[in-house]
Amino acid sequence: PDSSLVDQSLSNSMHLAQNISSLVHSLRKKEKIKVRQPLQKILIPILNKKDQENIEKVNELITTETNVKEIEFLDDTSGILVKKIKPNFRKLGRAFGPKMKDLTALINAFDQEHIRQFEKDGSYVLDLNGEKVELTLEDVEITSEDIPGWLVASEDGLTVALDITLTDELKKEGISRDIVNRVQNLRKDQGLEVQDKIGISYFTEDEMTKLAVEKFKNYIQKETQALELEFEKEINNGTDLDIDGVEIKVAITVVS
Repeated sequence: PDSSLVDQSLSNSMHLAQNISSLVHSLRKKEKIKVRQPLQKILIPILNKKDQENIEKVNELITTETNVKEIEFLDDTSGILVKKIKPNFRKLGRAFGPKMKDLTALINAFDQEHIRQFEKDGSYVLDLNGEKVELTLEDVEITSEDIPGWLVASEDGLTVALDITLTDELKKEGISRDIVNRVQNLRKDQGLEVQDKIGISYFTEDEMTKLAVEKFKNYIQKETQALELEFEKEINNGTDLDIDGVEIKVAITVVS
C-alpha cells in the first residue's frame, strides 16, 4: 500500500484515539470518577466502517489511557442513544430572517432516522414552502441525551457513551490501584530503590477494602515489589492512609 495512505490512516487513528480519550476524561471529571477507578465500557456509535477500523487499530491505546475495559461499537440505529436536533439560530437567523419560524418547525420535526441520515451525509435538503434549502451540519446542533447509567458526550461528529456503573468488582480493582499508588509513595518517602524488595502489612476495618486486597494480592505485590502482603491486627509504626474516606493502616519493611 501507498506509504502516505498508511501514514494518513495512522494519523486518523491517533486523532480519534485522542478525541475519544479526552471525551472520556471529561465525562469522568463531570462525574468525579478518578482515572484510577476502572470502568467497564465505552460505547461508540459508528456512522461509517472506516471510522470503526481506525478506532480498532488504537483500541488498546484508548482502553489503557482511559482505564476502561472495553470498547463496543453501535450502529446508530440501536436506539440506545436518543439524538436531538435544533437549528443553529445565530447562523440560520441571518440567512433566513422571517422564514426562520417555518424552517425551525421543519427541523424540529426530524425523527431519529432523519437525524442519522443527516449526520451520515453531512447535509440535508428541505422543502421550505416550495423552495429547496440545503442545510449542512454547521446549520444545526445535534446532541445526544444521557441514558440511565451512562454519560454521553459529543464533539466534531464523534459521540461516546461511558458506562459509569460501578460494580463491586470494579470498585475492588479501583481500591487495589489506589493502594499500589500509596505504597509506591511510601517506598519513595522511605528512600527505597526500585529493585528493593519489601514486605507489606496492613489493617483495615473496611470489608470491601479487605476483599479488594485479597482478590488483587498478586497484582499489588507485583506492582510494589512486595514479597509478602499480610493482614495484621496489630501494626507498629505504620502509616494511616485515607482512601476515599476509608481508613487503612500500612507498614512496609525492607526485605533483604
